[in-house]
Parts: sequence; structure tokens; C-alpha cells
Amino acid sequence: MQETITLQTPQREILVDITPMVESVVQSSGVGYGIINVYAQGATAAIMVQENWDESVQTDVVNLLRKMIPKGVWLHDAQDGNGDAHLKSGLVGPSETIPIIDGRLGLSTWQNIFFCEFDGPRSERHVLCTVISDE
Repeated sequence: MQETITLQTPQREILVDITPMVESVVQSSGVGYGIINVYAQGATAAIMVQENWDESVQTDVVNLLRKMIPKGVWLHDAQDGNGDAHLKSGLVGPSETIPIIDGRLGLSTWQNIFFCEFDGPRSERHVLCTVISDE
């Protein structure tokens, strides 16, 4: 089963918690045990499983990536000014695979799934969720 999540991003670089939307996909699939792959469609976005309790962690991720990969110094910036966004996306990666256990996401208490925007704001972003059952 596949389902696409559509979302908007409010700023250039932000981690958006999409866990409730992914949980909804798992629920609608009816799968009790298996996996879900969560894939960001876009060359300047990524998916990350990260701390959910304190928003400072998400801010720290964005700040770390800004320091590691600054804006405006890359060859690709000559084309459209977002060379850093492509590099950040490639470093974090486009997808995560999460186990489905007893019909629920197999995340720990402190984990959530985040859509990582590196070239926003965007009025429309897509996340492809693929559910595979082992039953």
C-alpha cells in the first residue's frame, strides 16, 4: 500500500513533525506487523527520526547543518541559490524505515518522524509512505 502525505512548510529551514500523519497511514493500511518507508519527494528535503520532547533538538539540527553547510558558497548556487539545501538533503537522506508493531509505529517514547525542509517555504511538499506487511 502507498499513500502520499501533502504538507506546507513555513520557512526556509525547518523540521516539521509528520508523525501523526504517518500514524494515520499505518492505521488506514490495516497492517499489524511490517514496515513503513517514509520518503521525501524533493531534492532539497529529507526525513529524520529525532527527539520529540524538546523543540530545541530540532533547532539544534538546523543550526548544526547551517554551520556545516553554509549558504552561498557552492557551485550550484550559480544556478538557483540553493546549493546548501541539496547538500543538507543528501547528508540527512530522503527516507526512514520504521517497524510496524501491533498496528502502531515502532518508535520509542522520545522519537518522532520529521520532514526536513531545507529550501522553503513551500506551499506543497510530498512524502510517499509505503507500507509492507509481513503477515
